[in-house]
Amino acid sequence: MRVLRLGEDLHAELTRMHAEANKGSARPDRLPVRRLNSLLRAMAPGVMATGRNAGTDGGLPWLYAREAVPPQVLAPVIGTWAAGMYREDDDTEGADLEDRLRSEDPAEAVRLPDWETEAVDLTETVTSPGGTAEPAARLYGLLPEWVAFRLAARTFRTGGSTLHFRVESSGNGARLVSWPPQRYESRGRTWYYSACLSITVHTVPFAPRFRVHVSAQVRRWATRLEVRPHQLGGTTVLLDAPLPWPGGPDRSHRLMVNTLGYDRRAKQPAWRHHSPAPLVPELDIVRNYPDPTELFTHPERWINGCGDVAAGIVHHPSNGPHQVGPGLMPRERADLDAWVEEGLRPLLTRVPDLTRVTRSNTPSLLPRSGAGREPGVREAQLALQRRAALARALDGRPLEVEVLWQSPQTRAALLAQLPKLIGLPAGERTGAAGDDTWRWEGEGVEIRVHARPAGPLADALPVSRERGRPRAVRLAEAVEGRCRLVADRSAPRPGGASLVIAEIAGKERFAAVPDSDPKHALRIAWARQGRLSQFVNLPDDTDGSLEHRARWTWLDAFRQLGAISPPAHRVGAGIPGDLQYAALWLVRHTRKGPTRYPAHRLVAVRVRPGEGPGAIEGWDAERAEWVPYPKLLLMLSRAEGPAAEPAEEPVAEEAAEGSGEGAAAGGEPLRSAARPGVEQHRRRETERQIRALLFQLRDRPTLLLADAANLRQCWPALRNGALARDLLGFGTEPAQRHTVYGDGLRTVLVRDANAREEVAEWYAHDARGRVGFAEGVWGTADPESRVFASTASTPHTVAKLPKGLMKLVPTAQGRTAPGKTAWNPGQLEVTVLCCLSEKALADSGRGGDTPDRPAEWATLTHQLRYHDDYPPLARPLPLHLARLAGQYVLPLAGPAR
Repeated sequence: MRVLRLGEDLHAELTRMHAEANKGSARPDRLPVRRLNSLLRAMAPGVMATGRNAGTDGGLPWLYAREAVPPQVLAPVIGTWAAGMYREDDDTEGADLEDRLRSEDPAEAVRLPDWETEAVDLTETVTSPGGTAEPAARLYGLLPEWVAFRLAARTFRTGGSTLHFRVESSGNGARLVSWPPQRYESRGRTWYYSACLSITVHTVPFAPRFRVHVSAQVRRWATRLEVRPHQLGGTTVLLDAPLPWPGGPDRSHRLMVNTLGYDRRAKQPAWRHHSPAPLVPELDIVRNYPDPTELFTHPERWINGCGDVAAGIVHHPSNGPHQVGPGLMPRERADLDAWVEEGLRPLLTRVPDLTRVTRSNTPSLLPRSGAGREPGVREAQLALQRRAALARALDGRPLEVEVLWQSPQTRAALLAQLPKLIGLPAGERTGAAGDDTWRWEGEGVEIRVHARPAGPLADALPVSRERGRPRAVRLAEAVEGRCRLVADRSAPRPGGASLVIAEIAGKERFAAVPDSDPKHALRIAWARQGRLSQFVNLPDDTDGSLEHRARWTWLDAFRQLGAISPPAHRVGAGIPGDLQYAALWLVRHTRKGPTRYPAHRLVAVRVRPGEGPGAIEGWDAERAEWVPYPKLLLMLSRAEGPAAEPAEEPVAEEAAEGSGEGAAAGGEPLRSAARPGVEQHRRRETERQIRALLFQLRDRPTLLLADAANLRQCWPALRNGALARDLLGFGTEPAQRHTVYGDGLRTVLVRDANAREEVAEWYAHDARGRVGFAEGVWGTADPESRVFASTASTPHTVAKLPKGLMKLVPTAQGRTAPGKTAWNPGQLEVTVLCCLSEKALADSGRGGDTPDRPAEWATLTHQLRYHDDYPPLARPLPLHLARLAGQYVLPLAGPAR
């Protein structure tokens, strides 16, 4: 490749100018080159990728290209960017540099660096001590771009039609977007959509090669923004513009990424987040480019193109409904997969198919309804199971429920669904005239429901608009006001467990006024009274039937009460009979969190199947003891100290641009908004708590479950490159045998796509060419493998679609196919990090014991995704409980704390 470094001279001059213009910046020595990089990728022919951290060191590779970009192209781009950096401050140095770079001999005006020829190994790999192949750091950005350009040079033919792709650069890889968009006529309007392929580089624990993930989605385009300009939080705009220079490679293969937001000072839409769009007209004075206000007002005009310039606003649900459904069908993903495989062969090859590990895909569930079974039998048995779990959780206490409703339909649905779920007859109305109170009692369960209108409790929070005080403080004051209102209007009834179910408007109703959603304030208020809370949206503010939503409202309420039973597994004798489960979840709130105040807290949940009211417990770090799950939730809502963190510092731009590297590697993200030293303190404290917890779990065999992507920031030993079989590491100490922390300890890590495509998408196929989905546990042919895949079936709540449905190119039989939602069950990666392998037993002096089979522990983890209700969970039940407990971590800022 041709490689360009920024060069010491130009880097020093630009850095000096930036430091002068930004004396108050946290990192004045770090050039904000993100906009420049975007501009160069889009406007400099031949540039394939930009290197990381070039803004901090002029000697690092900056541009990668197939052939050198001439100075007559490079100089105007750099000059336009440099002048734009200082134009708001009327900086004369920036204008002078622009003039010099635009001079007749730009290479001499300011010494532009020379292009170098460099061999780049796109498979450069370092193998970790644990056996995980890790790519060279620059490949996380360079290889996806290389793959994208190679594929964009080809056309995709399907159903007699042809799709052409353009390259879109993203922070953690690259995307291919079919362009121009497809059209779908529905409800008297034209709706636009494209195929979108995300390309990212990742590692897999203990795998000898790293991976390139290519996942397929539908990219939908907005043609009418049903929001007001001030409600724009920042939406992506892709700009299609021809290069203003003659000739050159890679022409018409790029779409320029920009962000359209709202400028509160100018009170109008504006380009935000270092968008290159404002600088393009200065490089090309001939063509007409979209003005932000015009684009906001007439998005459909620009997606069809004005002259040879087009722009598409990426649709977001907050911008209104879209008649094209999300997702692609498995047959289309299989066709795209074959096209990608053909385009990359023989340089890259597809990972071999996984095979079934076991036929025991589900635990010992009650019979499913279906042909040959008595109607209602399964539901009756499930109701019996729920009632027994509720009786264990209540332990003889009555359950007091207050239902605060806004619509009579919701009130009626909640009262109707409760007895159905627990198998009790219709309730008895016990209140006097005007007192809407209902009572159910039977087999150890007593429930009293008091229903009344929500009134002003569900109104929007009156948050002060004063700009002179921190946002978190103003929100905290509004929360305190709502807490006082709740205290005046309701109080817990003594003598039992207490729960509130409140009907509130959907969050979209509060979008016009930031922070006005009362949900979190109400949760805090009721938690202070010792009451759990569950919310249900107004019928007009959500999809799905009212009966279904009322049902799941009660099931979520039962979960908060700890009235949920882990499934009885069907794995085999290799699993100890007295096994307990422990799960860890790290709650991390930034200043964008629910209360606009940072929080950092480790949540631990322990599940002991078949053990009375204490079957589900949480860890109280302050008292160093296990407490019932409902008590854990209330404790988290009131927690101070560990939950509250110092204010965060602004994030340097160059760090933001490189943030995906560690994350894509399955490692700790490089980006950190905390002050120096805070992150190190968090790590030490989190690791200390985990070690203390492991000591508390030594009394019986334990399966420790952790989400690697969630926890690795504060437990760096969970990075893929740091993993080693049957070893646990903490801090800077060498990793130790996991049996040091418990003779019967096993550790399983799970990971999903995590918004970064860390886990590949999937489909199933058989020998007859049929394509669809299949639930189960999957692995390689290696009997010693520690990495497995867990897949679930499509939930019954998702509409069943014909398997051959084509959305990208609808057939005559499926003209409405683009309007369908194609739901893809996610793959959960399961890594059996620590088990009692033959080596682990020998190292701990128990060589005569029967070793574990990793596949059995992966199967157990998979079966923990199932409990008494369908559909399966996204994560194993203990981890699901730990994650949802984080909803109660709601720290407040300022004097309100």
